[in-house]
Amino acid sequence: MKFVRFCILLWRNPDGRRSYYVFNVYNQKYLSLSSTFLNLLLENNALDFIASLQCCYALTFSFSVTDMEEAQVTGDTFAEFATYEDFLNSQITAMDLYYLEDEELARQLVELGYRGSGEVLKREEFETRKQLAEASRLSKRSQKKTLASAGKDLGDFPFLQALAEREEANKTGKMTSIIFIRDKNAKSQEISGYIDYAHRLKTEDFEPYFSGKKRLLPKPSDLSFYNWETQNSTSNATPNYQVIADNASGLLFKNKRDRKIVNVDPRASRPGDNSSRIPVDSCGQYVQVVIYDHITRRKT
Repeated sequence: MKFVRFCILLWRNPDGRRSYYVFNVYNQKYLSLSSTFLNLLLENNALDFIASLQCCYALTFSFSVTDMEEAQVTGDTFAEFATYEDFLNSQITAMDLYYLEDEELARQLVELGYRGSGEVLKREEFETRKQLAEASRLSKRSQKKTLASAGKDLGDFPFLQALAEREEANKTGKMTSIIFIRDKNAKSQEISGYIDYAHRLKTEDFEPYFSGKKRLLPKPSDLSFYNWETQNSTSNATPNYQVIADNASGLLFKNKRDRKIVNVDPRASRPGDNSSRIPVDSCGQYVQVVIYDHITRRKT
């Protein structure tokens, strides 16, 4: 592991003007911030000249080249700084400003990599990383906002709370829930039906439901629908389920991914493999609500 050591010197010329230079002790190279002072060094025996200088300020420091190369500035760090100058300022110490008496010079030293403990970045690279960090932040925020239930207070609505708990799993395909609802429509007609929750999430905006602006009810386009007054009955396959209506044991739904059967007969001892039946107390909002959760098996 190679360590590089630098010495930063401030020199006051006879006329009172200040000059600065950086001396790399490792390779004995000079990086001057004053061309006049650099020429003066080159015209003399550099090492002897350094020893004879009456400097007002001398700061030496060293760092591991390997550590510096491995140093990374995280996206969160970039978000802290509004400008490149703010990023450079964060690596300047009070002692630097006290002796250098020049904030712009201190920034130059950080930018060149001769001061500061962070990663050396040029302005263009800083701007690029900041843009990437901002894009990542917005992407994460967008992912969080994709859940229609996000940020909703559903404590007083057990049914909506149950839907919120299953929203992400149904969106990602880890679960395909079937919702049975029995209630009255806008015409006060009693209706009931089975809803493919995952399919509805993909084809409909659920934000109004979670906000209480709309009530979730079965439609003729759902897995199963029945109007008890008009005796209108429909059944439809969805991307997740096939409807098996002509069965002696009653209505069945076959999951298209793992081919497992979900038996929604309330008299059945269990709804099927990887499935569970959960009655939901809707606190009077619906006549009856039952959720059938089916955990999908994914091929690995």
